[in-house]
Amino acid sequence: MGEVQKKEQEEGKKKRWGKQQHKGEQEVAAIPKKDDAGKMKFSIRGAGAQLSRMNPSKSVGVKLFLIFFVAIVFFVLILGLTSYSKAKSTIQQNAATANKQTIIQTSQKLDIILKQYEDTALLIFFDPEMQSLINDLSSTQTSAYDMFVLNDKIGKKLSNQINSGSIKSIYLVPSKEDQNPIVAGSAGIDMSEVRNEAWYKEAKGKNKAFWIPTEKGKDGTNSFRLVRPLQSLSNSGQTYMIVFELKASTIEDQLKNIDLGEGSKLQLVSADNKVVASSDDGEAGKESVFTFMQGQKDAASSLETKDDKGNGVLAGYDTLHVNGWRLVGTIPTKLLVKDAQGIMILTLGFMVGVVIIAILIGWWMVHMIAKPLSRLKDLMIEGSKGNLKVRTDYKSSDEIGELAASFNMMMDQITQLVEQTNTTARAVLETAAELTDASKKTAVSAREIAIATEEIANGASSLATEAERGNELTENISSQMQIVVSANEEMSSSARHVEQSSQRGTKHLNELMDKTHQTEEMTQSLMHKVDNLKQTTNSVNKVLDVLQNITKQTNILSLNATIEAARAGAAGQGFMVVADEIRQLADQSRQSIDMVGQIVEKIMAEMNETVLALQEANPLFRQQMDFVKETNDIFVSVQEQMGDFTKRLDSVTESIGTLNQSQVILSEAMSNVSAVAEESSATSEEVASLSNEQQNIGEQLVQLSGKLENVSNELKETLSLFTL
Repeated sequence: MGEVQKKEQEEGKKKRWGKQQHKGEQEVAAIPKKDDAGKMKFSIRGAGAQLSRMNPSKSVGVKLFLIFFVAIVFFVLILGLTSYSKAKSTIQQNAATANKQTIIQTSQKLDIILKQYEDTALLIFFDPEMQSLINDLSSTQTSAYDMFVLNDKIGKKLSNQINSGSIKSIYLVPSKEDQNPIVAGSAGIDMSEVRNEAWYKEAKGKNKAFWIPTEKGKDGTNSFRLVRPLQSLSNSGQTYMIVFELKASTIEDQLKNIDLGEGSKLQLVSADNKVVASSDDGEAGKESVFTFMQGQKDAASSLETKDDKGNGVLAGYDTLHVNGWRLVGTIPTKLLVKDAQGIMILTLGFMVGVVIIAILIGWWMVHMIAKPLSRLKDLMIEGSKGNLKVRTDYKSSDEIGELAASFNMMMDQITQLVEQTNTTARAVLETAAELTDASKKTAVSAREIAIATEEIANGASSLATEAERGNELTENISSQMQIVVSANEEMSSSARHVEQSSQRGTKHLNELMDKTHQTEEMTQSLMHKVDNLKQTTNSVNKVLDVLQNITKQTNILSLNATIEAARAGAAGQGFMVVADEIRQLADQSRQSIDMVGQIVEKIMAEMNETVLALQEANPLFRQQMDFVKETNDIFVSVQEQMGDFTKRLDSVTESIGTLNQSQVILSEAMSNVSAVAEESSATSEEVASLSNEQQNIGEQLVQLSGKLENVSNELKETLSLFTL
């Protein structure tokens, strides 16, 4: 009996130690181990522990890395965005100033040109010869023939001024209605109705020149007019209207030579918002799209506004002194500040570089702080398993170095304590062994005395016990039979449910096979479309090559133009400026084409990666189809086997019913045997009671000795777990 207790105590000790060891294995699961081949491997718990270390709330190194990383990236991003915004604002301000000056200079030039036409009208009319002809024409004694000759001479004199090419026609309209207007050139209106024109009636009440905006004449060409009422110097004092009909191209050519930038537009707008001339063809004589000019009271200004399409533009205008017309110029804001995009790209590049540098520095910080702490934690866990030989070799003058030295000192103290405890345990174990031997000898003597009595009592007791056990077993068997019957019915019901689930699983797998097949077809279609996209991208590359050649040729032409302008001297300075602007535009075009080429190459690379990914995914879909088919076969097999299993359960149910009836008969017989055995056992127990008392005393002494020995062995085994 003492040996049985000893074994139970040893098993309890092993269970307790097994729990401690399992707990220690959980703590050190993240420590790398080596297999037979010497390769490092990690348990599943180890992988989970490593992932938990990346949590900023559990890792000092990760906290430092995140603080450093976020601070640097935030500073670089704010600096880049501020620089981009400042550069964009500066470009807009400089462009607004430059465009305003250009528009003012152009309007001054147009003032000079229009003023020259007014002066020309005065020179023509007050020319002595012209005045003589007009006086003769106004005379009442002039015959019809002389009138015809005078009209012809005046017409020829007016025709001499049309040779400049900008004047479409000149006509002189007498105030007397009985005299016909004199016309030189191609008039855009019907001269027989000229005195009915609204501008003619308006001019009669004025004594100064005024301008009529562009209108389309009867010949289909656009022209604007200078109307100037003049009075003859003769005694007759007759009033004449001299009208210059000017080609709209006269001003449009001037506007087309002005380049404010890519996408810019210039318009000369009258007071009633009519387009007199425009840098774009086909707009003269129409309503101006620059509706933002309505309500502007300043003579000259610049502003940010939107065009008729809602796009942001930078506008500038100036008012002509001759007639109050306004010269308006606009340039798209997005094209104006496109050069500032380089700052944004540079900022993003710097930010990527800073991110890489921050990651490297952060990794260094984690390596210097988190790694020594993690190593020290692993050594502590190893020490908790009983390995007292572990020591850290990390040496440093900082707090981590002091922590490592304190760990080594702690392990030295624990080692000394375990050695002292081990010596004491060996002495206690020797004393317990001597006491156990004496107790065993006493127990053997008492056992020999009680053997004879026990044999008699044991026979009766065994019979009664076995009878009772038999009765209990029969009752238990009866109860278990009821449980088996219920379980058999539940198994039958479960088998039917499993069979139905197998049928539903087979149906779902068939649907899954169809979906997988459709997915495979879509993948093939996607691969075909990506191939077509690659061919389209190759065509874009060819177009870029053609644009590159055009840019080179434009650059060469601008150089030739610069050379020719230099040869022309001062007269070619304006042409030289235009040539320089063309060369700069060619350089900008070349840079844009290079950038587009790089983007196209990047698209090609990403498409190739997409094709590779699709090619790798296609075999996976095929494997999935095979696995689905195999799973479908398994479900069909399970369904068939569950049908057979249900039939067998029905047969077993019938057998269990027959066995239950036999069990009832056996239970009644065992009850009778148990009553007889109890009477015999009572008599035998009275005889053996005195012998058992002496044996119990001996066994108690053996048990106490065994407990002392077990405690000593447990202490010894516990201390043996520590490696000194």
